[in-house]
Amino acid sequence: MALSDMGGESFTFSELAERVEKLHILFNAASLHPGDKVAICGKNSSAWAAVFIACLTSGMVAVPILHEFKPESIHNLVNHSEAKLLFVDPAIWDNLDEKELPRLEGALFISEHGLPLSRNRKLSSSFTHINEEFGKKYPECFNPDDVCYYRDVPEEICVINYTSGSTGVPKGVMLPYLSIWSNIRYTIDHLTFLKPGDGMVNMLPLGHLYGMVIEMLHPLVKGCHCCFITKAPSPAVILKAFAEVRPKLVITVPLVLEKIIKAKVFPQLQTPKMKFLLHLPVVKGIILGKVRKALIDVFGGKLIEIIIGGAPLNAEVEKFLYEIKFPLTVGYGMTECGPLITYATPEESRPHTVGKIVDRMEVKIDSPDPAHVPGNILVKGDNLMKGYYKNEDATKEAFPKDDGWMNTGDMGTLATDGLISISGRSKTMILGASGQNIYPEEIEQVINNMPYVNESLVVGDHGKLVALIHPDFEAAEKAGLDRTAIEKQMEANLKTVNSKLEAYNRISSMKIMDNEFEKTPKRSIKRFLYQP
Repeated sequence: MALSDMGGESFTFSELAERVEKLHILFNAASLHPGDKVAICGKNSSAWAAVFIACLTSGMVAVPILHEFKPESIHNLVNHSEAKLLFVDPAIWDNLDEKELPRLEGALFISEHGLPLSRNRKLSSSFTHINEEFGKKYPECFNPDDVCYYRDVPEEICVINYTSGSTGVPKGVMLPYLSIWSNIRYTIDHLTFLKPGDGMVNMLPLGHLYGMVIEMLHPLVKGCHCCFITKAPSPAVILKAFAEVRPKLVITVPLVLEKIIKAKVFPQLQTPKMKFLLHLPVVKGIILGKVRKALIDVFGGKLIEIIIGGAPLNAEVEKFLYEIKFPLTVGYGMTECGPLITYATPEESRPHTVGKIVDRMEVKIDSPDPAHVPGNILVKGDNLMKGYYKNEDATKEAFPKDDGWMNTGDMGTLATDGLISISGRSKTMILGASGQNIYPEEIEQVINNMPYVNESLVVGDHGKLVALIHPDFEAAEKAGLDRTAIEKQMEANLKTVNSKLEAYNRISSMKIMDNEFEKTPKRSIKRFLYQP
């Protein structure tokens, strides 16, 4: 088996090849040529993966769009990318306006069960008679000898992945085939314990490179079985999937692991009896060994390695996992590198580090003392993007010296043994609970437009978003609002703001700040002072 939805549709490798070939026929019917854009907007599923693979193997440029985006955001990104086809979930299409998508030749449901929009007669005919056309093309049978995929040039663009949502100028990361190949080649060379037939639990968004390349394409090219969680990835759903699939490798974001540790492990270790026993050296070793085994069993019992990426791991959880010798490693990457920048095996890793630079990449720290004084992390090599689509200013900002070195926007140090430590992010992105990239400035812009708001700051707190709001007390006072009325107004503002945002970047709570935020000489808020 190649791809499965947990409790739903499945594809063997031969069935996947047939699905891909049928999609190629539809691409041809829509008069698409290599380099044309195909947008994909839907929840994680085997069918989503099949569409993406069809794009890669035909020379089309895939444009993944997060399904959580509001309709106006989807319209914006489909149009900005100049996509000619849109693959979409029915529930998402119901909220779109085809008049706002004038460039599309057609829209198809990802599930292959509908063609809600066609402006091309040949596409309509081919969609209706796809099985007949497939049969005419392969009258005997469809076998491996019939597979003939697009022969790409390494520098050609194959993916445009947007790092911005509905506000501001979209930043579409242009990734060449070389970047995707280099990332997958690294996983083949270094994650050698994953074998054909091994199961993989796929829970990260396919619309992001981490889930798309490392969690889906990487195991698929090894002949593994990718099992997609199609429901909301709650702890109960995830643990059930681990028990069924029993993966050797788990790739996730910190919050998933943190929730499991805090819910399943810490409560058991904090009883009076357990606290006493943990003070006895010999007994402590036995207990922690049992805890390690029990935690591996939580992940299905066959776990060899778990890779955390996207954000720092909670310090308390990280310390505990190293103490029990759990097979954990924390990596570092970004969309612009497709996504890998660093990795290290669990044996090589140290607390508070994110691994070593990956193959075919170089790194340097823009600092007078890179081992001790944090500086901008600069990277160069095969994983890098070609730039931002139709955004020269942003591209120049990422490559300020036009020498191939990209400024990641992150600060860090580089130890003599090659391990990198991230000391802070000059970019302010917050990683959502399910791996979404959240940009607080976009949310703050909405908050700051609310009545009686002077300024605001959005911070992440254990997977939730908190708005710190400094009201315009002077204006409120002139309007006759007392403290209680101001608080009620801010609560009303919060409801309005959340109604304007996608589900994954809504504010959970707020805190009223009596004083203005501290600023730099350039009047930028000193964000680091307000992190929880």
